[in-house]
Amino acid sequence: MLSYLDTPNRHLFFTGKGGVGKTSLACASAVTLAEEGKRVLLVSTDPASNLSEVLEAPIGDDVAPVASVDNLSALNIDPEAAADAYRRRVLDPMMDVLPDDAIARIEEQLSGACTTEIAAFDKFTQLLTDPERIGAFDHVVFDTAPTGHTLRLLELPAAWSSFIEENPEGASCLGPVSGLEAQQERYTEAVAALNNADRTTLVLVTRPERSTLKEAARSSQELRDLGITNQQLVVNGVFEAQDASDPLAAAMEQRADEALDSMPPELRDLPRDIVPLQRHNLVGLDALRTLLQDTADTPSNGATAPPRIDLPHLTNLVDDLEADGKGLVMVMGKGGVGKTTMAAAVATELAARGHDVHLTTTDPAAHISDAIAGELAHLTVDRIDPKAESKRYQERVLRTKGKGLSDEERQLLQEDLRSPCTQEVAVFQAFSRVVSKASRQFVVVDTAPTGHTLLLLDTTGSYHREVLRTSSIDESRITTPLMRLQDPDYTKMLLVTLPETTPVLEAAHLQDDLKRAGITPYAWIVNQSLAAAGPADPLLVARAHAEVPQIEAVRDRYATRTVLAPWMAEEPVGAQRLRALAAGESQPAPATA
Repeated sequence: MLSYLDTPNRHLFFTGKGGVGKTSLACASAVTLAEEGKRVLLVSTDPASNLSEVLEAPIGDDVAPVASVDNLSALNIDPEAAADAYRRRVLDPMMDVLPDDAIARIEEQLSGACTTEIAAFDKFTQLLTDPERIGAFDHVVFDTAPTGHTLRLLELPAAWSSFIEENPEGASCLGPVSGLEAQQERYTEAVAALNNADRTTLVLVTRPERSTLKEAARSSQELRDLGITNQQLVVNGVFEAQDASDPLAAAMEQRADEALDSMPPELRDLPRDIVPLQRHNLVGLDALRTLLQDTADTPSNGATAPPRIDLPHLTNLVDDLEADGKGLVMVMGKGGVGKTTMAAAVATELAARGHDVHLTTTDPAAHISDAIAGELAHLTVDRIDPKAESKRYQERVLRTKGKGLSDEERQLLQEDLRSPCTQEVAVFQAFSRVVSKASRQFVVVDTAPTGHTLLLLDTTGSYHREVLRTSSIDESRITTPLMRLQDPDYTKMLLVTLPETTPVLEAAHLQDDLKRAGITPYAWIVNQSLAAAGPADPLLVARAHAEVPQIEAVRDRYATRTVLAPWMAEEPVGAQRLRALAAGESQPAPATA
């Protein structure tokens, strides 16, 4: 049993980098409490929620009992549905009051991506502050969005308060300010509940990996800065070798030990629980119940050797990409599946072949420079920094549109630039500049986690529609960023997943969203495959066999091209190891005297 369940607070709030197991732990904790006789509500605020898959039960956008678990109810906050309801709530009272052009302007302001995020938070706060909705429950367990998204949600009330105070007559993508003032008390109460150590425990979930521990440490400090100090650390998926002679198993155990030994100081003093690596995918109630045991379950499928799967390596995919001599390569997927590593590997391989490559990221939690770990001929590495882009955008607007304004007019412009939409616009403009470079060279973009990526594409689509609506130029002569993303000769979209049920389903959902935007992924990359690495350790062999149905689902059901990348005995950092990863070489180099 994990320590935070000994005397659990009413609110358990799970957060962490995408892919570390937040949903599995949140579900397992909720099931454990419910089976102890506690009345539990399980809530997801993640745009890429997969509660239904993990619980193997339908979960809707209204609180409803989970039929297979007594005392457990669940709710999945659908951001798009919440945004639609939010827009209707803002617009309906104005329909017979304001002129059509004013309604149209407000609708445009409410069509932005941040409105979706705000609407989800609005519904989330209702659960924290409405005793009628949650009063019947002993515990409310929140399976939250990936770390950056969660922190942005928590920061919003402060940003809104400032916006309301400084722009009392205005409106933004949040809606008319007069409507926000009515919500301000509830938002303040929600943040107070999160800050209350007697009511809320913040469970930071991580993996025994340097990058995820570093991300957890950053999150921990930012949460402390927000006043959320009652934190608990859970290190999920810790592996203990059962066959010491297997070099892959020895490397996996050593890497985890070294990562935990060098744990960042922000995490060292937190109460800590260790969850062992399991042999199976954590889908279904039986699997969830084993997750909170003190030891990993014993492999029982009888396999003594890993499966053989015949799929191309990443170098074969680069062969195809190289044929064009230039172009945009976007690497997409859920957080934690290895997008940054895959983007770095593709860029490194292209640069090593003599092509000029620009590698960049739109991920606010980017570690792309760490992956490259040095300079490489023909390779330029940078990132789109949201804060820096916002500042640059604000200064440019004040320098151009601010000329000749009175002090009062300039102050109004500055207030408008402090709107929560400004960062979105600034990042979009920087992204558009990067997209245009691919007409001359290779540009590889390591994108943000799935929810952020879709917000970015939504912004791109809005820009596309606005250009066509307002331009007097012949439509056939216009090329917008969205049109370039939709052009398979210009852009190659690579979807990265892990060989596990939930990441594959989430990648499939992302592919559906891309297709609705007129974009078809060029290839799927199944990353960190034990089946491709060839382990001998019985636990790892069992996990390798558990991968097969998911790899086959990608190959046969979802992808037109499928590439398999092995789990690496040595972390794929630096040009040499990235190229070894691309070639499918998983074992450590033999020791030399």
